[in-house]
Amino acid sequence: MEIKEEIKQAYISLFPCGELDANSSIDLDERIAELIEKGQYNIHVNLEDVTYISSAGLGVFISHLDILNTHNGKMVLSNLTESVEYAFNLLGLNQLITIAKEGEEIDLYFENE
Repeated sequence: MEIKEEIKQAYISLFPCGELDANSSIDLDERIAELIEKGQYNIHVNLEDVTYISSAGLGVFISHLDILNTHNGKMVLSNLTESVEYAFNLLGLNQLITIAKEGEEIDLYFENE
């Protein structure tokens, strides 16, 4: 899976591309773990180019929430496709992870960080 990155002042944005399934989710999981290990606790993931997400893909986001919360960090997801958003909503994960509304400025989620 290709994952582009963009470093911002208060956070880093990740842009995964393709299907986020059992095989490809390993790449995203490892990258997020690396960022956390380096002390990056504010992470934005733009999912506009993710066409499919499996339970393993969903698990990537859930698995890092505790450590981000422990360090007063946050994960914000944006630009979910209809099918990806459906998967998050179906499992109630939209209650655990911040999902930016369409057109919202991501920087606002990381103010005062």
